[in-house]
Amino acid sequence: MIKIFKFSEVNKKDIFSRVTPSFNVEGIVSEIISDVKTNGDEALFRYCEKFDKAVLNSLAVSDDEIQEAVKSVEPDFISVLKKAAERIRAFHEKQKRTSFIINEENGIIIGQKVIPIERAGLYVPGGTAAYPSTVLMDSIPAKIAGCKEVVMVSPPNNEGKINPAILAAAYVAGIDKVFKVGGAQAIAALAYGTQSIPAVDKIVGPGNAFVAEAKKQVFGKVAIDMIAGPSEILVIADGKSNPSFVAADMLSQAEHDKLASAVLVTDSEEFAAEVSEEIEKQIPLLLRKDITRESIDNNGKIIVTNDLKKAIEVANEIAPEHLELCIDNPFDYLDLIENAGSVFLGRNCPEALGDYFAGPNHTLPTSGTARFSSPLSVDDFVKKTQYTYYTKDALANVAEDIALFAKKEGLTGHARSVTIRTEDKA
Repeated sequence: MIKIFKFSEVNKKDIFSRVTPSFNVEGIVSEIISDVKTNGDEALFRYCEKFDKAVLNSLAVSDDEIQEAVKSVEPDFISVLKKAAERIRAFHEKQKRTSFIINEENGIIIGQKVIPIERAGLYVPGGTAAYPSTVLMDSIPAKIAGCKEVVMVSPPNNEGKINPAILAAAYVAGIDKVFKVGGAQAIAALAYGTQSIPAVDKIVGPGNAFVAEAKKQVFGKVAIDMIAGPSEILVIADGKSNPSFVAADMLSQAEHDKLASAVLVTDSEEFAAEVSEEIEKQIPLLLRKDITRESIDNNGKIIVTNDLKKAIEVANEIAPEHLELCIDNPFDYLDLIENAGSVFLGRNCPEALGDYFAGPNHTLPTSGTARFSSPLSVDDFVKKTQYTYYTKDALANVAEDIALFAKKEGLTGHARSVTIRTEDKA
């Protein structure tokens, strides 16, 4: 049963506390990455057979397999995928940056070019739950950014097939290549390339502890979006909220993972008790009730504060992945929110709306990293190159200033590289 605390009884740093894996993830992942670097496809086939119980002839998903998957999925779901994709595109189109040039002084031109990365790699889980929504959320911004190629990897089942809903989403999103491989070995393949899988410039997408560790270890060879932790939601609700709605919203995150955290902060003790009762009523109704039960019992919390202002202070302190403001006039409080991955405003905006359909991205910073990082966006798939042009006269006008600066740092070579161009030549 979920625990209820008064604000004074809980350490803010422990609100989203979780159990960490007891096994040596770092060492296991390091060995897998080294194996894939050395043995390429042969290692990937071996790991697919070992972990996925799938004996494959090819890692690549063929066009025929994708078309077969699309046909096997109900037409209504294809329609929903297309509607969601439209909303995601509309939102992320607004994020596109443009290059700029500044030419305000004679003889001086400076500017910045915005250039898409060439190849993006997308990891899509295929374990206890399949997420076609992740396919849309992580590939559409890359396409909008202008990436020449988007490559997706996802683990196959024991028949050597990827979940058809995932392949249907890949079809709708226009992903260029899909491969049947998961886990740390998939991340290694994307980072270093194999005979079948091309090396990419950036890897995005969620995964288990092994995938997260692999992304951490290959960072520097390639870029990554983030080190994603278990899902988390913080609901701020007053006593006028519907307890069954709030309970349902909390359970929507608890069902993700045994390590997920669902937390309610409220100014009403009576409402806290009502939500607790609703959680107990609703858990047995869920398909993933065993996972949800463990998440709620181990990581779920209800915290009672004196007022909503204190609740918002708590939110800013722990920087949740998902933050719901189930209160009247939520826009009055929006400017007070400083640290959150994605904010859901009002009593009719469940977090699941953002997971699937609204348009803003659902790949979000977790584990308090919303203090300094942002949701996945078009910016994740571009790089910036800056440029400078000075005429001889323009350089001469600033030569003494640059030389003084350089000499102050003890770098006389820097100074000379400027002054040598402005010295009178006999």
